[in-house]
Amino acid sequence: MTTIAFIGLGHMGLPMARNLLKAGHQLSVFDLVASAVTELANEGARAASSAADAVKGAAVIISMLPASQHVESLYLGDTGLLSQIAAGSLILECSTIAPESARKVHQAAANLGLAMLDAPVSGGTAGAAAGTLTFMVGGNAATLEQARPILAAMGSNIHHAGEDGAGQVAKVCNNQLLAVLMIGTAEAMALGVANGLEPKVLAEIMRQSSGGNWALEKYNPWPGVMPAAPASREYSGGFMAELMAKDLGLAQQAAQSTASSTPMGALALQLYRLLLKQGQGKLDFSAIQKLFVE
Repeated sequence: MTTIAFIGLGHMGLPMARNLLKAGHQLSVFDLVASAVTELANEGARAASSAADAVKGAAVIISMLPASQHVESLYLGDTGLLSQIAAGSLILECSTIAPESARKVHQAAANLGLAMLDAPVSGGTAGAAAGTLTFMVGGNAATLEQARPILAAMGSNIHHAGEDGAGQVAKVCNNQLLAVLMIGTAEAMALGVANGLEPKVLAEIMRQSSGGNWALEKYNPWPGVMPAAPASREYSGGFMAELMAKDLGLAQQAAQSTASSTPMGALALQLYRLLLKQGQGKLDFSAIQKLFVE
């Protein structure tokens, strides 16, 4: 049993923290949304009054925040959390942020003798709830072995991507590919339906043919094709389109920093930004289907 501080109880953080409780760990939790803290407190966690309060006595600190600026604000500076974390503690930063931001926090932690891993996740809210997330880990390999039992309580796939920031690089590459696959699937579905094909028939043909991909297998964007997919629930739940746009923006930043050519990623970002301008940002990212039918 490990004493863990968990900061950030959003759509992903809340079920992740819940799985740590189920695994028998002691949790101190904090989020700006008080109802999320109360919910976990009712399940056995300690409700912290602040992030600084949460880390008191914690051997492991886990953060799951929306963006780079939130992570840097949490950890860095004279009043940042790094200055309040006890020596020997382990930091697991699970947010999806810019690789450069991750490296900045890594360096600040190392300057204070604190072990840290950047460990963004894939698997969505369903994977978070089921404890089957994939962790893409950047940082020291020996530190990962120390963290592995904690990560294993929340996920079923743990990959060491490389040194500091490598987990974030892997995550933005993965999400860029996911966005491109989802857009291509949505476009093909709309084309087939417009030409008279039944959506379920078309989806099954493509799924078993050379166009098969993850979206066709598990997350079809056309309503009614997959009853459990967000598309069949008016695109509610899942991974919000505004977060996909954020991640595609991070991918473009990474591309610019290395002069990499990513025309598909750039187009995907523009299409998701268009979806956001239409007021659809809170819907699941598979709502990109709407651009091809409305």
